Amino acid sequence: MYDLANQSFTLLIITLLFPLYFREVVVADPQRGDSLWSIAIATSQLLVVLSSPLLGAYADCRGCKKTALMLLGVVCAILTCALALLGQGDIALAFAVFVPANIVYQLGENFLASYLPHVSTPRTVGRISAIGWTSGYVGGLSLLILTIGGMFLLGWQDTAAWRPFFVLAGLWFAMGIIAPGIILREPPGRPLPPGQQSIASAAIARVGQTVRQASRYRELFRFLLAFFVYGLGVQVMVAFAAILASDFGINGTMLAVFVAQLTITAGLTAALTARFQDLLGARNTVILYLGIWTASALALAAITVFIPTDPPQWLFWLVGNGIGIGLGGIGTASRSVVARFSPKAQTAEFFGLWGFTYKLAAVVGVLSFGQVKAWTGGLLPFGNGNTPALLLLAGFFVTGLVLTLRVRESRGVRAAMRTDRAMNDGASGAD
Repeated sequence: MYDLANQSFTLLIITLLFPLYFREVVVADPQRGDSLWSIAIATSQLLVVLSSPLLGAYADCRGCKKTALMLLGVVCAILTCALALLGQGDIALAFAVFVPANIVYQLGENFLASYLPHVSTPRTVGRISAIGWTSGYVGGLSLLILTIGGMFLLGWQDTAAWRPFFVLAGLWFAMGIIAPGIILREPPGRPLPPGQQSIASAAIARVGQTVRQASRYRELFRFLLAFFVYGLGVQVMVAFAAILASDFGINGTMLAVFVAQLTITAGLTAALTARFQDLLGARNTVILYLGIWTASALALAAITVFIPTDPPQWLFWLVGNGIGIGLGGIGTASRSVVARFSPKAQTAEFFGLWGFTYKLAAVVGVLSFGQVKAWTGGLLPFGNGNTPALLLLAGFFVTGLVLTLRVRESRGVRAAMRTDRAMNDGASGAD
């Protein structure tokens, strides 16, 4: 249900409507808008990067995952509604509202993911993760139906008329988290380790211990490196999908229909992934979807190289299916790998590291892609203004695929199980 609720921010604010509203209405300059949009995303993600591991470890010690999750959701919903206050020239105000909204949304994603081991077993973690991912796409499709209806029936097709959709996104988020707020239980906290005088110092010590003991979780850190690299590309597509579609001439209502196609494809993929992921293995599932991501990114770059002027829109629609498949599968598979590699007593901390990695990927990936897109068009002797940025995007996925091939899932699972057994034996000895 929380996955379904927060899809309003992911889809309407980060991916579909607000990037174009920010670029064309608030900034009113496509080139400068691309640059500033990447800076806004990168700034908010950097602040999340700096806080995620410590907040995750703090939540494990204090036992406040649910409290944090609900509070972050409420604040994000309020700030999302406030985006409707922005008009032309309100660049500073846009940063003041969007940056904190994205911070609390991204932190909430971390706490939500850390619940996965508490509501599943090692045998069902892949299926439960995929069910949550599928619920998100069900929410996204429902929101797109409302958005397309508003554009057709109420005449809100022009970008400047999209403010009511931001209010819709905030209200959807607020109403959707009511059920998780009632149903979810607060996982118990852990007692302070010997020698630690406060939860804050214990949280810092636990993060330091995790980093120092990297050799015990070698496969986790190896996977996080691969995840960071291909996460560069995923984060770019989340932040720039609507902008790239607009560059291909897909605007207004057809843009919403295009994103609806991506959402349907992604939702079906997430549902299908739930049926085979636990059998195929989470790491192998990641490799499968990285192959699709690589092919899609290379196809986008090839279109700009061979048809640099006025490429047919149907080509972008066709490649969009590959993007949708990649979005639907890579997230749940990646989340499952981290869950399999995480000792149960350290889930919030390890998912904090996962969030740290993904958000750092957004800082580097979105910022580099946005600046390359804004300022390097025309430098290559072939293609068009988007070609350098799309070649960079393809490179993210190719490198991530190569690094993922080096990860050994069975070793990562065994390392987590050894830690769980040691903690259980220690608890039994204390009793």
